[in-house]
Amino acid sequence: MTPPIGHAVHTALLFGTLSGFRHAFEPDHLTAVSTMVTERRDAWGAARLGAWWGLGHTTALAAVGAVLALVGTALPPSLEQAFELAVAVMLLALGVRAIRRALLPAHDERLGHGGWFAVHGHSGLQAHMHVGGRSLLLGPLTIGLVHGLAGSGALTALVMSSLPTPTLRLVYTILFGLASTLGMTLVTGLAGLSLARFTHSDRALLMMSLATGSLSIVVSLLWGGPILQEWYGAR
Repeated sequence: MTPPIGHAVHTALLFGTLSGFRHAFEPDHLTAVSTMVTERRDAWGAARLGAWWGLGHTTALAAVGAVLALVGTALPPSLEQAFELAVAVMLLALGVRAIRRALLPAHDERLGHGGWFAVHGHSGLQAHMHVGGRSLLLGPLTIGLVHGLAGSGALTALVMSSLPTPTLRLVYTILFGLASTLGMTLVTGLAGLSLARFTHSDRALLMMSLATGSLSIVVSLLWGGPILQEWYGAR
């Protein structure tokens, strides 16, 4: 007997929520964020980092994925590969940055907070932007945007094959993004708590930064290498 369409829709939306939560734990996501979590030694600061990653990730998914789902088309394979390659380049840059910050001494640069918009950095903190007295962490937000773009193609293909109407496709996409935000906030918060408890010395934190930076570089090569081989092989 064929199940009612309402039951099928509820199942699909539940699956989207669970898939979004699991999506936060994919290797490229964890690797990218781990290079910045080492700069935080508290659960709340690390959790905020994960939440801003989720905001960027959900924004990109909702913008690109929803448009594709509403018009009933898929992301071109070449563009999807380009987004994936952008993830690899970003991972490489994050890895180099983490190693550089670990090996080079920090400089205490105290900059003013004048103006309604001000992008700047402080010693030991990531670059951020003050907007009306509140700071937005630009690093994790940008990383989330890139990851959202890279995942929008596969997500849209799944949504269009499982849900019948544009509205349900949009709801699925938003639930997926919000669940991935929750997952990343949870994992970064736990990572920050662990760092606070087990990295009591600067040397331990330095070794952790070197490890996460090296891992990010390795993952970037494994992620982007096959794409470049395919591109050059097709010529």
